[in-house]
Amino acid sequence: MPKLIYERPVLKKLNANTINKFGSYTGVQPVKEIAGVPVKALIEDYGSPVFVLSEKQVRRNYRSAYRAFSTRYPKVQFAWSYKTNYINAVCKIFHAEGSWAEVVSGFEYRKALGNGMPGNKIIFNGPAKSKEDLHLAIENDSLIHIDHFDELQQLITLGYQTKNKPRVAVRVNMDTGTYPLWDRFGFNYENGEAWTAIDKVIKSSPLQLVGLHCHIGTYVTAVSAYRTAAQKLSALALRCKNELKHMIEYLDLGGGFASTNTLKGAYLPAVDTVPNADDYAEAISNALLNAGFEKYELPMLILESGRMLIDDAGHLAGTVLANKRLGDGRRSLVVDFGVNTLFTSLWYDHQISPAGDFEPHTENMAIFGPLCMNIDMIREQINLPVMNPGDHLVVHKVGAYNMTQWMQFITTRPAVVLIDEHEQTHLIRANETLEYVETPEQLPAHLNAGI
Repeated sequence: MPKLIYERPVLKKLNANTINKFGSYTGVQPVKEIAGVPVKALIEDYGSPVFVLSEKQVRRNYRSAYRAFSTRYPKVQFAWSYKTNYINAVCKIFHAEGSWAEVVSGFEYRKALGNGMPGNKIIFNGPAKSKEDLHLAIENDSLIHIDHFDELQQLITLGYQTKNKPRVAVRVNMDTGTYPLWDRFGFNYENGEAWTAIDKVIKSSPLQLVGLHCHIGTYVTAVSAYRTAAQKLSALALRCKNELKHMIEYLDLGGGFASTNTLKGAYLPAVDTVPNADDYAEAISNALLNAGFEKYELPMLILESGRMLIDDAGHLAGTVLANKRLGDGRRSLVVDFGVNTLFTSLWYDHQISPAGDFEPHTENMAIFGPLCMNIDMIREQINLPVMNPGDHLVVHKVGAYNMTQWMQFITTRPAVVLIDEHEQTHLIRANETLEYVETPEQLPAHLNAGI
C-alpha cells in the first residue's frame, strides 16, 4: 500500500451553506455537461483548458432582449458589439438573428465586412478612426459616430472629396447620476459642447446628420441612468427639429447593460441585484415615448448590448494541476488557466463548479492559474470540495470579453468550441501552437547562425 501524503491539520469553520425558500440546504453542485455535452468529452476532444459557447443560449438571450424592447417601442434595432466577442461564428449568429454590427476600430470594421454585413448596417464608433478607416466607411455608406472635433473636421474634408455624403451621428456624454462620469468619449451635454457639434454638422454641407449616440458606462445596474440618457438625447433631437429644422432618424443608447456575473467586492450576488432586459427596456422606452415626439416621428432606437447577450452562454472548462497550502493554512488549487486566458477574473468573482462527483464537505480555498506571476489569481476565496490533480472544473459566464482581451503570455491561448442547437460541437477557433505564435517573428541574419 503506497504511503499517504501528509497534510498539516487545520481548523476550519463548519459551513452548512445557505438555506433556500423550500427549507433545504444548498451547496456546490457538479456540472458534468455544458449544453448537453459532457465536460470530460470536450476536454478529451479539444484539450484543456477550452472555451465552450452555447449557440442555443446566445439565440435565446438575443430573442429575449429583442422581445423586451420591441414589445415596448415600435422601432428597435440591435447592433452586436464586436469588441465583446468578435469570433466570426459568434458574430454570424447575431447577424442571423437580425443584429447589425457595432465596431470601434478598422480591424473590427473589416471583420464585419468579412462576415457579410452590408456597409449600411455597420455602426463605426471609437475615438481612433484613421483616415483610411473613415474613407472605407464612407464608401460603404456606414453610420459613423463622431467622437471629437478633430474627427469632425476630418470628415468634413473627406466629405468634399468623396461621392457619398457621409452619414454621421454625434456621440454625446452626459451626467446620468452614475459616477465616475464617462466623459472621455464624445461631446459633453451639460457644457453645450454636444449642441455645438450638432450645429456644426448640420451646417456643414458634406455631412448628413442622421443620429445621436451615447454610451454611459459599463456594467451599469441603475436603470434610472438609462432613463436620464434617453431623456437628454431626446431633448437634443427635439431641439434639432425645432431650432434647426432637422429630423433625427435614430437614437443610439449604446450598451453597458450588466450580466449576472458578480463584481469583486459585491455584498450580494448579481443574480439577486442586476436588472434584466425588461427593466432596461421599460426605463428607456418610457423615456422616449414620453419625450414629446409626435407618433409619426419617433426615432429608431438602436442598442449595442454585448455582455448581457453572451456572458452566460460561455463556459471555460479546465483542469486542476495541484493542491497547495498557503501560509495562513488555507488550501489553494493551481489550475491550467490564468488571468491571461480568463481576463474577466480580474473584476468578477466567477462561479466555479467541479465537473465530477465529489465528497459532500467543502473547504474555503483560493484558485491560482499557472502563470509565474503573483497577480494570477482566479478566485481569492471560494468554497469548493477537495479536488485532486486531473479533476476538471467549469467556470461560468465567461462569454464576454475573454476571447477579445485574452493574451498570449507564458502559455498559448486555448481552443474555442461552439455547441449548436442540436448538441453538436464545432471548433470555431483552434488552440494556438508555438508555430502559430512565432509566425510573425523575423530573425536578423546575424542572429540566424547556429549558437
